[in-house]
Amino acid sequence: MVVVQVREYESIERALRRFKKKHEKAGILKDLRNHRYYSKPSEEKRMRKIKSIRRLRQALRLNARQLA
Repeated sequence: MVVVQVREYESIERALRRFKKKHEKAGILKDLRNHRYYSKPSEEKRMRKIKSIRRLRQALRLNARQLA
């Protein structure tokens, strides 16, 4: 659970900004999206492999641009 204490003389907007950053760092929303429905272990393995391939291709593209 993400908790943010509002400091003395701190605006609510700043405290809300700190809360949002902590919330995103904790990965709560990402976790909820991933567990929205059940996926078989074989599907998860397949998706991890696909994501890995995408990351590699993107890295190769970025390296090619830097070398050119």
